[in-house]
Amino acid sequence: MKVPKIKLKKIKEAIKKLPRILGERAFLFFLALFSLFLIFGGLVYYKYSILVPRVEPEIFESEKPIKFQESTYQEILKIWEVRQKRFEEADLKIYPDPFRAPVLTTTTEGID
Repeated sequence: MKVPKIKLKKIKEAIKKLPRILGERAFLFFLALFSLFLIFGGLVYYKYSILVPRVEPEIFESEKPIKFQESTYQEILKIWEVRQKRFEEADLKIYPDPFRAPVLTTTTEGID
């Protein structure tokens, strides 16, 4: 399928003139875009706020009352204690200073 060269030239010329035309009619262009965005925002608001049915949350009535699981609680406490010990040990560890060059000691032993 061949596209006529005349149409391509007209489209290219129109695209080249578009910024100038929009600049000359900046206020009208702003009003058009503003109204377009208002309409789009209104549609989004209508779809997600007004059309959404209001549903009351269901309250589940269970036959058994919720039971506190002591074993799970103790496991979590053990994990937290281990983490706390690691955290305290990291505070006592001395890390080398990355901004200072290490001091190299040289020995003269064995050099004749």
